[in-house]
Amino acid sequence: MRYQVSGTVMPVVEITLENQEHLVAQPGAMKWKTGKVSMNTNMHGGLFKSIGRTFSGEDLFLVDFESNGLGSVTIGHSFPGTILPVEISPGKNCICQKRAFLACSSDVDMDMYLQRKIGAGFFGGEGFVMQRLSGNGMAFVELDGEVTEIELGPGESLQAETGAVGMFEETVSMNIKMVKGLGNLFFGGEGLFLTTLTGPGKIWLQSMPIQSMAKELIPFFPSTNKR
Repeated sequence: MRYQVSGTVMPVVEITLENQEHLVAQPGAMKWKTGKVSMNTNMHGGLFKSIGRTFSGEDLFLVDFESNGLGSVTIGHSFPGTILPVEISPGKNCICQKRAFLACSSDVDMDMYLQRKIGAGFFGGEGFVMQRLSGNGMAFVELDGEVTEIELGPGESLQAETGAVGMFEETVSMNIKMVKGLGNLFFGGEGLFLTTLTGPGKIWLQSMPIQSMAKELIPFFPSTNKR
């Protein structure tokens, strides 16, 4: 599977499919396709697995693209941000924020991931349910704003604003710690908690979580109050 990401604020990724190669994508993600590429919308994994995906922010149905020759499918971002190609392999599973999944090869599996730590579930910014990418192939995820990749060594940790954590390898542990100091707590602007990520493994941090963007835009929306 060959691919090329293009664009800036609202990028797209063009994925070239060889004969009989499959691409699985969320509904509405396709912008255009070329060649003899067929579409088949289905639950992909059965009813119970499909219901589980809905808890992680995805649709009940997925779209399966199959090339009958040489063709391409172009997938677009649904909000301002970054399309991130990720190679998934045994031992290199990734945990993503809700609604991050965009598309994947047929040998990659996307299902829901349950946070095991109560603090991370309540205050981690993404709740108890996230997305888990496993298998052996290529996946494409959409993260918010610009993305920074950091690799943590064994026992090495990093603290981030709760909404800044877009994705991390499953070998990384995630926990929540309260901000220290009354001044920082009330006037620091980072909220009550920070997310602590501890290696080994890679993490991907996003510069503008969609929740933060919505908060910044609210003052500019017309008031619905009628006098």
